Amino acid sequence: MGESISKAGKYQSVLEPQEQPSMVSKESKQLVIGLPKEQSELEKRIVLTPDAVSVLVKNGHELIVEKGAGAGANFTDAEYQKAGAKIIYSPDEALKADIVLKIDPPTEGEIELMKPGSTLISALQFRGRDKGYFENLVRKRITALAFESVQDKAGNYSVVRAMSEIAGSSSIMIASEFLSRGQSTLLGGIDGVPPTSVVILGAGTVAEFAARTALGLGAEIKVFDLHLYRLQRLRYALGRSFYTSIIDSQNLPKALKEADVVVAALRSEKGFTPMVVTEEMVKEMKDNAVIVDVAIDQGGCIETSELTNHKDPVFKKHGVIHYAVPNIASRVSNTASYSLSNIFTPLLIKMGNIGGVDEMILTNQWFLKAVYSFKGNITHQYISKKFDLRFRDLRLLLAARI
Repeated sequence: MGESISKAGKYQSVLEPQEQPSMVSKESKQLVIGLPKEQSELEKRIVLTPDAVSVLVKNGHELIVEKGAGAGANFTDAEYQKAGAKIIYSPDEALKADIVLKIDPPTEGEIELMKPGSTLISALQFRGRDKGYFENLVRKRITALAFESVQDKAGNYSVVRAMSEIAGSSSIMIASEFLSRGQSTLLGGIDGVPPTSVVILGAGTVAEFAARTALGLGAEIKVFDLHLYRLQRLRYALGRSFYTSIIDSQNLPKALKEADVVVAALRSEKGFTPMVVTEEMVKEMKDNAVIVDVAIDQGGCIETSELTNHKDPVFKKHGVIHYAVPNIASRVSNTASYSLSNIFTPLLIKMGNIGGVDEMILTNQWFLKAVYSFKGNITHQYISKKFDLRFRDLRLLLAARI
């Protein structure tokens, strides 16, 4: 009898709901983050503002800032020091941090200074990268993440979206500046005067914010794109009617002839931007009309566009003013730096809370796409094929680690 009760109790205990073993969480980890000064004098942004540094320091992390790193965005060394950062007078110590935060990809010399096994978070910018750049990252076993591919939990590309918003709004302000110089014309519209005609090529984020700004100034806009659904989505986002058209051989040339401003914001998801405005079309445009080619970093969609920079931003061809600077957001570096800080501060705090960069990659699938080099391995298929480098699947590397 006692034995049967014992057996019954045994079976009952198996059948009863059991407590789930709790996940063993990693202890939080102090991050040592370096902010070196950008090498290019045309790049004025910085990834973290003094306010962001203060938040990170209060969360137990160490920030190393090179003297003058925030000057281009109007942040002083004293502000960073007051926020709790350590100010250093050469890039060496900042580049030897566990995590290096930059805007531009590091130069060969900067990679040499980086600590083996450390983490790089910066833009990637395929333009100007060569095989040696990636070989150096592999040799030093550096884990590298690209700004352009950083996603949030909803799958949105946070940095691209933020910088596109800035570029879109800025493109109209830039056009206004050069239109007033060339035509002595005010961009927009006032009572009794015909409104400025603005043609926008593309219907993505850049186009949306260019359109918002132009409409806010009272301009008349015409938006062209290769896909009807994108035009419909843009009209819904703006909540008002305006001229839209699919890019074709009839409507676009006519609109360009009448345009005072053209914002080229057409982008390709893969490869270079399609060329939709020919040199012949540009020849037919008004004298001193303004083209702002925001898509120039992907090759541009205006045949007459040539790469320019912030020091010498415009040139004139066939009587038309061309502005083709690839990093427009650097023009408003203070605003852009705050925007970047808003994205990376919570990411870094979470990274510290869950145990570091590796844990962040391991436990957040939406973070994987940003990683193109991981501990001596190239984990991005396009880079592997383009530069003939060995590819390793990041998910398999992480699974092996488990």
